Amino acid sequence: MEQKNYDLAVALRHELHRHPELSLQEDWTVKHLEEFLRQHTSLEIRDRGHWFYAVYHAKNPRGSIGFRADIDALPIDEAPDLVPYSSQVPHTSHKCGHDGHAASMAAFALEISQKGCDKDVYFLFQHAEEIGAGAIECTAMLKENQVDEIFGYHNRPGMKLGVFETMPGTYYCASKGMTIHFVGTPSHASMPEVGKNPAFAIADIIHAIPAIIKPEEYTGLVLCTIIQVDVGEPTFGTQAHKGNLLLTIRGEHEAEMDDLQAKLEKLSCSKAEEYGLSCSFSYCDYFPETANTPEKVEKVRQICEKNGWDFHMQTVPYRGSEDFGHLTKVVPGVIFEVGGGEGGPQLHTSAFDFNDKIIPYAVDMYWELVRA
Repeated sequence: MEQKNYDLAVALRHELHRHPELSLQEDWTVKHLEEFLRQHTSLEIRDRGHWFYAVYHAKNPRGSIGFRADIDALPIDEAPDLVPYSSQVPHTSHKCGHDGHAASMAAFALEISQKGCDKDVYFLFQHAEEIGAGAIECTAMLKENQVDEIFGYHNRPGMKLGVFETMPGTYYCASKGMTIHFVGTPSHASMPEVGKNPAFAIADIIHAIPAIIKPEEYTGLVLCTIIQVDVGEPTFGTQAHKGNLLLTIRGEHEAEMDDLQAKLEKLSCSKAEEYGLSCSFSYCDYFPETANTPEKVEKVRQICEKNGWDFHMQTVPYRGSEDFGHLTKVVPGVIFEVGGGEGGPQLHTSAFDFNDKIIPYAVDMYWELVRA
């Protein structure tokens, strides 16, 4: 990539880092990125509120291709004096590297605008990835414009700088937050037999979880993680009568995650009946399984082979989740990872900072995908 475009991208990344915004609050981020593209490119910009996309129109296009960058930050305080461009927003910072993903996309947009190509190119700047709410809205862009394929990347600290990695099929697991709500009957603490306490039902469910997620019951990885147990109030004269059990359920295959959910709901309803409680459920932070299209993975692999770039074919899906899977449900595509350097802090930690040296690797891969 051009040095001047790299310099602009790094400066942009640092500005984004200074002004992080949480999911569904990305107003400044969107406006700043749009203004950057208006100032430095001739791309068409289509604003959708918390997200937007830009378009390069080829004169005689031989198809269309999309690229996605996420733009939201996390509710994490940045380590003091970590970088000279540190976050200016309390308890909010770019600890997943979305500032770097967005800057990489902007750098690529500069190059496409300056040099041109023979495809229509869509640059998607997506909101709310961290809570799994963004990509599903952005599928509208793919459908409305009949985009042929979609690509994106995530930085991976701890992996050698510039190594590309992905795999066909499920690359990131499906997951969702599940809350089981119980309501019983209060009583004086001296007469527990008069009331209905949900603590016993919750304890039974917790005890049953290991048996519910036995590996031999599923074809892929299935997990159920206890996040919080919330029962009663600190009033020692009154027996608890309300309780919530918060879980994260996860599956290599979305259908098996749904099966786990059904088992937990059935068990909870059974325990509610046993202990005389009412029972209900709520869900949040839903991520589909992120499944890469095999032939598009092969395209990435062949590009690396042709250019002599380091490539690693992952063989086991990562337990973490990514809402990019909503996009590959609509059109063929791939999300791949780019190594950010060995050692150093991991994602979602206060000391993490995106490595600017990743940007040229991402831009070069995007160029090759357009040309392929």
